[in-house]
Amino acid sequence: MQCIRRQPKRTVSQENILLEQSRRVAALNGIRLGLKDDKDLKFLLKGSQLLKVKSSSWRKERFYKLQEDCKTIWQESKKVLRSPESQIFSIEDIRDVRSGHKTEGMEKYAKDVPEYRCFSIIFKDQRKNLDLIASSEEDANHWIAGLGKIIAHSNSMNQKQKLQHWIHTCLRKADKNKDNKMSLKELKDFLKEVNIEVDDYHAKKIFQHCDKSKTEALEDDEIEEFYKILTERKEIDSIFQTYSDPEGFMSCQNLVRFLYEIQQEEDAVVAAPALIQRYEPNERAKRGNAMTKDGFLMYLLSDEGNIFNPSHKKVYQDMTQPLSHYLVSSSHNTYLMEDQITGPSSTEAYIRALTKGCRCVELDCWDGPNSEPVIYHGYTLTSKILFSDVIKAIKNYAFKTSPYPVIISLENHCSVEQQKVMAHHMTTILQDMLLVAPVDGNKSQFPSPEQLKGKILVKGKKLSRQEDPTNGNNNLEAEDVSDEDEAAEIEDESVKTKVEQKGKSDTLKLAKELSDTVVYCKSVHFEGFDDPNHPRAFYEMSSFSESKALKLAQESGTSFIHHNIRHLSRIYPAGWRTDSSNYSPVDLWNVGCQIVALNFQTAGTEMDVYQGRFQDNGFSGYVLKPEFLRDEQTKFNPKSITEGTWGTKKKLLLKIISGQQLPKVNKSKNSIVDPKVTIEIHGVQQDNNKKQTKVIENNGFNPNWNEEFTFDIEIPALALVRFVVEDFDMSTKNDFIGQYTLPFTSLKQGYRHIHLLTKNGDPYSSSTLFVYVNIQDCD
Repeated sequence: MQCIRRQPKRTVSQENILLEQSRRVAALNGIRLGLKDDKDLKFLLKGSQLLKVKSSSWRKERFYKLQEDCKTIWQESKKVLRSPESQIFSIEDIRDVRSGHKTEGMEKYAKDVPEYRCFSIIFKDQRKNLDLIASSEEDANHWIAGLGKIIAHSNSMNQKQKLQHWIHTCLRKADKNKDNKMSLKELKDFLKEVNIEVDDYHAKKIFQHCDKSKTEALEDDEIEEFYKILTERKEIDSIFQTYSDPEGFMSCQNLVRFLYEIQQEEDAVVAAPALIQRYEPNERAKRGNAMTKDGFLMYLLSDEGNIFNPSHKKVYQDMTQPLSHYLVSSSHNTYLMEDQITGPSSTEAYIRALTKGCRCVELDCWDGPNSEPVIYHGYTLTSKILFSDVIKAIKNYAFKTSPYPVIISLENHCSVEQQKVMAHHMTTILQDMLLVAPVDGNKSQFPSPEQLKGKILVKGKKLSRQEDPTNGNNNLEAEDVSDEDEAAEIEDESVKTKVEQKGKSDTLKLAKELSDTVVYCKSVHFEGFDDPNHPRAFYEMSSFSESKALKLAQESGTSFIHHNIRHLSRIYPAGWRTDSSNYSPVDLWNVGCQIVALNFQTAGTEMDVYQGRFQDNGFSGYVLKPEFLRDEQTKFNPKSITEGTWGTKKKLLLKIISGQQLPKVNKSKNSIVDPKVTIEIHGVQQDNNKKQTKVIENNGFNPNWNEEFTFDIEIPALALVRFVVEDFDMSTKNDFIGQYTLPFTSLKQGYRHIHLLTKNGDPYSSSTLFVYVNIQDCD
């Protein structure tokens, strides 16, 4: 029988020393965050009792406290055998902190408590919201303000500060006996913590090099020396040495040379002095208008050193063209949090989609109890939410991320009476936001996103006698219109049975009040491309299943492009995708389809590519189509590319140099990642390509690849580049580590950092790839 050795009990004086050390570490981390002596931070470090709310019958008191690293929150748990890790969550995982009754949980279960005592923590991933009630308004304000400040200050830290904060947190974690010293064993534990495997010989060599005092333990300056060895970037040092003098300074003139020759920056003369002032930490160098190695690294890790063109982080495209000339970020069955058959529906799903830049959301509306319409996936077991609650959520979040118009895509299955209720809710809740009349009397083509700023448009059926929705309203009360029932297309036996039992009709009675809310987006069945002699009205738009749309793109690409110059097209996932999987949007963008709706709740390659496309143009949710997809004389066909004005062919050279602080995939202490990088090109068929690096074993901290790849890009305006980092596994599927996708036209050249994103599209705090990019015109 194995004996368990008990830890010796600490004396009171030892406990006091440790407590004082803990306070010192917390104060130091507070200073690093720029929150020295902040009263809200002090309150959070002390912690407080909060009521955790889960349901009408589950409301329990728990203790919450900010840890000394100022990065994680500890929460008390009464669960038996709960692991210590599960009682902690990171501030980096928080998307938002909302005061009052601003979540479904708070709305349902905490209405009896004053709003000023309530707040909710919203997480970035699919984790449930944390709804909390403080004992007083003062306590609630401390938590809301304190968390808000930490998030804001953490986000404004530069990469070097983030790295320093992270490493010091890991060092503290490895210091098991909390004596502020590091033994050889603790050093080896620390290296595993930061995702690097070092054999005993090398670990001992590093340790002995730093242990100047020969005490068999590293402390103070020795730990700093160890930190410097660990964070050394030799690949950047060699670039810096090419342009610096023997004293270790890069003159402004040499920085101009580097920016112009290597980084391909046209405004190098203006940019160089500004970069020195912004990123150089050494005051002597700054006064001499020069840059040190530290300043150079800070620049390369900044927005200006990013692979994504910083000028594309703002709206830079012409926003005055007709709405049909833009790709529009669009969500399918927006209300669903998970699958299409049994998953929960939630207003939170609308909030998440809108804050991710989505500009077209879908509402499947059905008759509900008490004359209140509900939203859910018809014929399925997905839960139901009130139509009015969704409209309120859209009103509150429609324009927080982008000022450009939001389209509400209605799939209406309601009775005439409840349709009137829908119209009433939209007009009374949305008020001036709801577009109910043509803009500036424009009746021949769509208004522009610029003209529609701050407006919400409704896409839906229109009474047939109101042929022209832009011509005002007549007195028709209600009449039959063709029904569109995407839910009935689901390939699921229980759904098919319910559709048959319902005896699905091809028509639906439409209330005039609801019809009146539709101005520019009248839903019609697609009956073929326009006859030039009898063109359809521009405001008529059709929805296509992905298979129907892909068939049209394959067989009639040029005709589809012409159709999409004047009309909007909405594409939705096939009925067999009951797991909420996604299809690739690229082939449909290539023929100018604007509203290519994806399941925003499902992470994966398709969603990565989608968010990569829409991070362009200031993350506004609108991206202007290339000129050859807007020109009425165009002969472009992505399936058979001929000579034309589609832009100059390019040769892309990419060198994957190194990686930094890649996260652990397997949280096991002894697990170290074996990273490899795959580069994918998504565009027209000729451009689609994939190449990958070798695998680096046991090093997620600072792997070095130094591998070059070239790609020929036929149609640069339609291409996207995706970088994927995976943990290689010989026996099973590789584990995803991180990715980054951007339009080819947003690539910056020269030496650049790629700031990796999580599976859900959120940025890691300090995980990067370092690459070299060069783009040449093809002969």
